[in-house]
Amino acid sequence: MDLGLGDKTALVTGGGGRIGSEDCETLAAEGAEIVVLDVDEDGAETVADGIEDDGGTAHAVGCDLTDREDVAATIEAIREETGGIDVLVNNAGMVDARARVENFEDDIWERDIAVNLTGSYNVTREVFPAMCERGWGRIVTMSSMAGWQGGFGQLSYSATKAALIGFGKTLALEGAQSGVTSNVVAPSIVVGALADLPPEQLEEVDEHFARIAKATPMRQLGREEDVANLVAYLASEQSSYITGQVVGVTGGIDLFSF
Repeated sequence: MDLGLGDKTALVTGGGGRIGSEDCETLAAEGAEIVVLDVDEDGAETVADGIEDDGGTAHAVGCDLTDREDVAATIEAIREETGGIDVLVNNAGMVDARARVENFEDDIWERDIAVNLTGSYNVTREVFPAMCERGWGRIVTMSSMAGWQGGFGQLSYSATKAALIGFGKTLALEGAQSGVTSNVVAPSIVVGALADLPPEQLEEVDEHFARIAKATPMRQLGREEDVANLVAYLASEQSSYITGQVVGVTGGIDLFSF
């Protein structure tokens, strides 16, 4: 299926990370021009170089999403270089904090709000109006199962990922009559090659992952490409009547089962 991305420019925040880089590579394989945006510019350059080595077009851009002036200047420079942003993937996020509420550190709470939530707001605010003016745009925002169901010890992560669901739905309403769709992707645990291991073998590597795999109806965890393939479809021309949705990439772990 031709996803109709050959003449589109896609910006992926956190594009140097595991899931973000897979998003970039999958969108590039569909013909999109890619902007790999990351606070780690070296990581972004590695991803962009790999895409270009494979025959695609990519730009590595360093940017601090928590700095509104930096974001505004960066988006303007990208617009001048590429002609505009057609697809925005709000992927950047912090997920390393783990503590019960009584032990949660204030600076970690503030950091995660700034990166996960306000960072998505800062970049979206800069690209959304132009999408509406052109009459075509796709916004895909990365939430998490923790945003649906909470996550023990993940107070800031769960709270910001839940907020991004409302964020994405509101953008869907505001863009609905302007050809701009907005959808949210909510993965469960994504572990790359470890997903190939059955729970019994995974237990030898990571007991936490093994426990989640056993609770998943498919009895396995997710891969980065499971997320990226969905992102590419939601970024496509074919998804034009899908907006305001939260789509889980979970192997069924969110289902009630006896």
